[in-house]
Amino acid sequence: MADERKKLVEVKNVSLTFNKGKSNEVRAIDDVSFDIYEGEVFGLVGESGSGKTTIGRAILKLYDIDSGEIDFNGETISNIKGKKLFNFRKNAQMIFQDPQASLNERMKIRDIVAEGLDIHKLVKTDEERDQRVQELLNLVGLNKDHITRYPHEFSGGQRQRIGIARALAVEPHFIVADEPISALDVSIQAQVVNLMQELQADRGLTYLFIAHDLSMVKYISDRIGVMHWGKLLEVGPADEVYHHPIHPYTKSLLSAIPEPDPEIERKRVHKVYDPSAEQDGQAREMSEIRPGHFVLSTAEEAEAYKKELGI
Repeated sequence: MADERKKLVEVKNVSLTFNKGKSNEVRAIDDVSFDIYEGEVFGLVGESGSGKTTIGRAILKLYDIDSGEIDFNGETISNIKGKKLFNFRKNAQMIFQDPQASLNERMKIRDIVAEGLDIHKLVKTDEERDQRVQELLNLVGLNKDHITRYPHEFSGGQRQRIGIARALAVEPHFIVADEPISALDVSIQAQVVNLMQELQADRGLTYLFIAHDLSMVKYISDRIGVMHWGKLLEVGPADEVYHHPIHPYTKSLLSAIPEPDPEIERKRVHKVYDPSAEQDGQAREMSEIRPGHFVLSTAEEAEAYKKELGI
């Protein structure tokens, strides 16, 4: 049965190469396809250099793709420019990984949060501007007294809340959250993720949540995609991918998550993934192994996965 939910983002056979034709050429995205449905959180996980941040930035038109197509709300955005690109920027925003580097230290919080309001001319007076900024700060758990301060006066968690307020200022439908908690203390990470969940529920937002921590991605995401060396290897419902991983790389990621019990941790065997399988020259495509659970594989590998699962 076809999924009747509305597709907000469609990534179709997208590839992107950095330093093309040079000795340090890197195939950052290699023929990647997936959809993000309206109102869902799609988690994208993988090691550093897997291409997950690059795909997020490509969706937001911060990078130009080499081939393939990206659709947003039913329209192709791969090559949009001018006013169409300007309007798209209002509908799609980003929360950056490093809350310190992404905030201009010379600007007051008032002006950082209001930047999008000014660019898109969403307020008419200074009073309306300040009122809107105060509302946004209150929304993310800060208060109106913070409006005249500078970024260096805040903790990492508070700075990330400011980054979230800035992203929400133009009332976007879609947000790319690029490892939004990786630079924060563990004690603060859950607070920020819970805030993002509350905002998503209240405002009907759609997230692409990028991270390397599968356990945190599982906590916030409806579906998960696993990337390695620019390829999307596995996609499925969050619980399904987390509890019933199929691809060897996904299994290796899960085996690296620490256990709170020292006895279990001492006896646990970490699974090592051999990436040479990806370089054997065979054509692979996404195969549905379990309902809604897809794995990049040859026909023979797909049959072996099904047999392993008793399907």
